[in-house]
Amino acid sequence: MSFLIRQTLIYAVPLMIVALAGVFAERSGVINLALEGIMIFGAFVGVLFVRLVQQWGWFDAAKEMNNWVALQGFLLLTMVVAAILGAAFSLLLAFAAINLKADQTIGGTALNLMAPALVLFLIRLIANQNTLQMATGDSASWFMIKKTMFGFDKKAKLGFFGSTFLDKVYLTTYICILVFIILSIILYKTRFGLRLRSCGENPQAADSLGINVVKMRYAGVTISGALAGMGGFVYALTTANCASTGDVAGFGFLALAVMIFGNWKPLNIAGAALLFGLFKCIAAAYASIDINGDGVFLLANIGLNANFYRLLPYLITLIVLAFTSKSSRAPKAEGIPYDKGQR
Repeated sequence: MSFLIRQTLIYAVPLMIVALAGVFAERSGVINLALEGIMIFGAFVGVLFVRLVQQWGWFDAAKEMNNWVALQGFLLLTMVVAAILGAAFSLLLAFAAINLKADQTIGGTALNLMAPALVLFLIRLIANQNTLQMATGDSASWFMIKKTMFGFDKKAKLGFFGSTFLDKVYLTTYICILVFIILSIILYKTRFGLRLRSCGENPQAADSLGINVVKMRYAGVTISGALAGMGGFVYALTTANCASTGDVAGFGFLALAVMIFGNWKPLNIAGAALLFGLFKCIAAAYASIDINGDGVFLLANIGLNANFYRLLPYLITLIVLAFTSKSSRAPKAEGIPYDKGQR
């Protein structure tokens, strides 16, 4: 059970943070279909930053000294770098959608096509292969705490809680959850959030009250890009062993499904992300999932074809959207270019 919960969180947290990225963009009135592309770019930027710092020697020096604080600080810095570059990449969509009044669906699709091509081109230039990896070591270097940290064996002292939420867990998991909570509060409990949401519902009315719709939409898309870039690096760290391949296994599109299923509301999105994360966990680790907890009855022994488990997350996505999309309520002005002269 501990393994299942731990693995579910690994898949659910990137989905949750990237789905919130979509909410910020769409609540401001811009459809961000480029979440997949921004995740790919954020994953590349994060892995490249890790690689460069390792080549400078600072990372390995901290690792040899067993400086846990320095390692986690470096991990946090990498998340910030991925977020900043993800926000910069998303400005391409913002400029096309807001200033040029281009079709937002086409703009997002264009970025989704450009991102993997650009990333693979850069990877070939840097590493002369199709995968960019850390210079040394693996992503397990950033597990949140070690077995005997703080002078006690956490499994012995904390039992189920220790083995589930502290053992082989990345600090990024809890950072993303904290960011998710803070930004959800900002979106629904602050003046900035109210203004942002008003631009996605009725931008003309918002403009009549003195709200700068263009600035608010730029803010929404920029925050969206930052979260998607961060989510891309978290995916690469926790799922791809801190490697960039120009692919994030469709997580950006799954995040869009989570956002729609969650009806653009953070609490619903968190629950939807856990549901989708569970099925992604089953698809990726079905051979290791023990149903009874006795080490005998593994999920893989049921006899179903392995491809069924891999298909499951996407099949569930289609089924869920088919039954829930009619009741979902998107922002009224999303995808509509803002015309100041229109009332």
